Amino acid sequence: MSGESASAIHKGQVDLLDFIDWSGVECLNQSSTHSLPNAIKQGYREDDGLHLESDADEQLLLYIPFTQVVKLYSVVIKGPEDEGPKTVKLFSNKEHMGFSNVSDFPPSDVANLSEENLKGKPVLLKYVKFQNVRSLTIFIEDNQSGSELTKVQKIVLHGTTVETTDMKGLKKIEDH
Repeated sequence: MSGESASAIHKGQVDLLDFIDWSGVECLNQSSTHSLPNAIKQGYREDDGLHLESDADEQLLLYIPFTQVVKLYSVVIKGPEDEGPKTVKLFSNKEHMGFSNVSDFPPSDVANLSEENLKGKPVLLKYVKFQNVRSLTIFIEDNQSGSELTKVQKIVLHGTTVETTDMKGLKKIEDH
């Protein structure tokens, strides 16, 4: 992870919420009463009373597909000081991952969330590893206190959509 400050979204970066393919979003080991939409959907994630919570143990495995290819720049993962995520592994374009095989693949990036991150400071990602992202898998390996319960209050993904060629902008080459 980059140590540089990311207090503001860089020029051209947007919240990628509108580009999430909701029909394919999955979260393994989530509590049935405190599920992923509480942390990621607009309106829900701004409500401090709503959160994503782990069920059987502290680990969570989130799969977030996009409706188009994106470039991912940073991620915000807010949570409480004790039960908030600590070690977060991010995988670009890895589908069908489960707890049984998540350790078989090297992550595209690993974040060790600080107290500032849990309060909303974005984590800058290894940008070169997230250039053509069709889906993002987030593996929350543990939490700050080592307890059996992990809580995530808010997840925001910042980046851009991958530009396609604008055919209208091309100039015709005249024959000589």
